[in-house]
Amino acid sequence: MKSLVDHLSQYAAYHRDPRNIASHFVGIPLIVVAVAVLLSRPQWAGGWLSPAVLVSLASAWFYLRLELRLGVLMTVLLGLSVWLGHVLAQQSTFIWLASGIGMFVVGWAIQFVGHHYEGRKPAFIDDVTGLIVGPLFVVVEAGFLLGLRGELKRAIEERAGPVALRNHHSAA
Repeated sequence: MKSLVDHLSQYAAYHRDPRNIASHFVGIPLIVVAVAVLLSRPQWAGGWLSPAVLVSLASAWFYLRLELRLGVLMTVLLGLSVWLGHVLAQQSTFIWLASGIGMFVVGWAIQFVGHHYEGRKPAFIDDVTGLIVGPLFVVVEAGFLLGLRGELKRAIEERAGPVALRNHHSAA
């Protein structure tokens, strides 16, 4: 199994432009919540079990196996996403689908705008594990912005390079 640094470095290689990273702070949470919303129907076992819960448990297992601290944080965030998904799934079918599909489409649109700035395709195109690593990347990048996990940041940058603006032509 790849290590935490392996996964994050591979993903980070597709995300070195700060505008792309910034787009991921909005786009990825929208997509994660959208998936939780859309998978929150049907519900079984008195309403607490759904496909969203099962997917989140499998995702949490993946994150916990990479690192306990980040895994616990990701599990909490996934739990909040599933809770919101279940709340929206209790609404009318129109509200449930409109909110889930709307967040999904807007989230992906934001992602593709970010990758336009990056000048590189999304990581999941080359490796589907990018879909599960993306939310972890956002959480780790937020930690970096808060001055946390300097050793992890250095290890990732040794492999993927530093985050820096690239030479883009802009209309002035």
